[in-house]
Amino acid sequence: MAAIIWLVAGILLAAAEMLVGDLTLLMLGSAALVTAGWSGLTGTGVVVDAIVFGITAAALILLVRPVLLRRYATPPPTPTNVDALPGKTAKVLETVDENGGRVKLDGEVWSARPFDSAESYSEGTTVYVMRIDGAHAVVWKGP
Repeated sequence: MAAIIWLVAGILLAAAEMLVGDLTLLMLGSAALVTAGWSGLTGTGVVVDAIVFGITAAALILLVRPVLLRRYATPPPTPTNVDALPGKTAKVLETVDENGGRVKLDGEVWSARPFDSAESYSEGTTVYVMRIDGAHAVVWKGP
């Protein structure tokens, strides 16, 4: 009878994890399922079952959960908007020098200035965006 109670508790905890999503209830549910198996195979009493549950739950929460969180809970950073522009190429529309200029970047026209103020890029040159500084693309022709 105790094994069935542990089994039901494990299933309910694992199901409740879908509402929370931090993997704690899943670890507790897994510990309850392990305890259900232990109780069903050995027929031990409630005290031994509680000890098995405690040890299993502690091991899962302290050892398995951090590994799973590192692997699955952190989405990879995806740069968006202006953060996604550095590293892209741009076409010079108006000469870019220390006084400014214009480039076409991802279909939009941007004010630009050279990464090295001593350089100048003529119209039609392909340059790389080093960073976005306010409303200006800081560009470099590269090596």
